[in-house]
Amino acid sequence: MTNPIRVIFVCTGNSARSQMAEAILRRDGGDAFEVVSAGVDPKGVNPLTVRVLAEAGIDIAGARSKSVAEYLGQPFDYVITVCDRARESCPHFPGGRESRHWGLDDPAEATGTEAERLEVFRRVMGEITERIRRFIPAVTGQRADARG
Repeated sequence: MTNPIRVIFVCTGNSARSQMAEAILRRDGGDAFEVVSAGVDPKGVNPLTVRVLAEAGIDIAGARSKSVAEYLGQPFDYVITVCDRARESCPHFPGGRESRHWGLDDPAEATGTEAERLEVFRRVMGEITERIRRFIPAVTGQRADARG
């Protein structure tokens, strides 16, 4: 078996989008990926993130917000920023071979009732899920092509 594709998802607070992306890629990518997430300014995992992932059958109850500083110097095949602020404050992650940017709305900034905020979290999670569904075959195919 080849080494897993190493991916880090970076956002501002590591409270919603990057946590969702990490959890979904971990579930859908399986052993082909080693995935982590981190924030430029960690804020703690948003309870609504835990809730919408649980609705999708993913348990991240033990997750914590991590700082990008924890991963400096580690090699990653893909560094994916999931918000514009993280992209601006983390334009080049040392050790990243390829950087990508997925500009996504921050569900943690949603206002309104809990039901309205949950809808935003669910929509953003759906967008992340779709991007990951396209990402997995694109990068695993590239690696297969590179091996010959």
